[in-house]
Amino acid sequence: MNVMRHLRVPNNSVQDVIVLLKDNALHSETMRIFPDSDGKHRLIPLSEQAPDTLPALLDGYQLVIVDGVPYGDDSGDWWEHLRELVGEESITLHGESWPSNHEFIGDMMIVRIEEDVSQYRNEIAYSKMTAHPRVRILMEDRGVQGEFRIRDLVPIALREDDELIIGDISEDKIDTRVMVRESGKMILCDPTKAYFSTKLQAERIETLSMARRLRELLGRPIRVCDPFCGVGPALANIITEESLVSDVMAADLNPDAISMLLDNLRRWDGRKYPETPSAIQRIFPDRIVGVADATELSSIAEMSNSWDMLVVNLPHKTIDLLPGLIHLLDNESPSLIRGRVIIAESDIEETINKIVEITSPLHPHPPSVSLKVKRDYSSTLRLCSFEAWLGTAESDE
Repeated sequence: MNVMRHLRVPNNSVQDVIVLLKDNALHSETMRIFPDSDGKHRLIPLSEQAPDTLPALLDGYQLVIVDGVPYGDDSGDWWEHLRELVGEESITLHGESWPSNHEFIGDMMIVRIEEDVSQYRNEIAYSKMTAHPRVRILMEDRGVQGEFRIRDLVPIALREDDELIIGDISEDKIDTRVMVRESGKMILCDPTKAYFSTKLQAERIETLSMARRLRELLGRPIRVCDPFCGVGPALANIITEESLVSDVMAADLNPDAISMLLDNLRRWDGRKYPETPSAIQRIFPDRIVGVADATELSSIAEMSNSWDMLVVNLPHKTIDLLPGLIHLLDNESPSLIRGRVIIAESDIEETINKIVEITSPLHPHPPSVSLKVKRDYSSTLRLCSFEAWLGTAESDE
């Protein structure tokens, strides 16, 4: 066996930690997760390339060095199943075109299948479903569509009791509403009706950390504005942490997203939110929720100059929309913008300068504008996250 580093993680946090490790390319793809001797924890293997110092997000978990458990022939490795179906020659011929990556959303798996291997769609489906017996439905991701940029997901395999259905699946058997557990919170979502990605969990944990820093800077609970909230994943931990927020505004142009958001808020807030979505309105003294066009929010009197933290999760349009959204922030005290952008790597410095220009005056501490490349979006574009701290030192007083 190979002696290697593992994270010792409580059983109820394993899914969250796996997402964090994979998002940071720290998870071993060749070794198994296995139970610790106490039965209350699992040991998650780290990749050999993982740095000696792990990201701060993982500080709360014990690092142990034990024998790794490799995947064997009976491990459920989908490659082994695929190899049996299509042969070694086809595996080699199509190389990186095979969908080695996938995303789990609840009991749903989502894969993107390249044109080069589309003729093997059924074999891919069988192999993935056989390797992951807890997956209920496998969806093929054919990109995003429409005004709300919702993923075009097509079902290609369904597990019904002990039967595996591949190919022609009756519509009445397809249920894409799922519950996802993230950082201890249950989130209702349906990726066929509203954008949701488990891959952004690390981003959401960072956003929570920034909210705490802003709370410390202001010395009071903060007012949070999320005008592209979707089903609300960025708010899940922010609004449930004691004394972190005072007021929240959550809006989205997609009524289906707001419908699921209301369901989630009932669970997180423990209050009776409306059953159906409507135009944005103040539902409780500290909660404004509903369907709205983000570009029109600052023209509403009670929205303008009213918020301490602005979350902008619309990476294709963030820079274009930011000049109009900036008026939502309270200009009499320090405030924070947390956003994402998709840009060419050669445009990073120019983008930072644009953010500085739009958001000035900037607060001197913490560093006023920070932009980080998170991953490749395409061969030429990068998906980046940024934070911009507004205000002057005098506005703290």
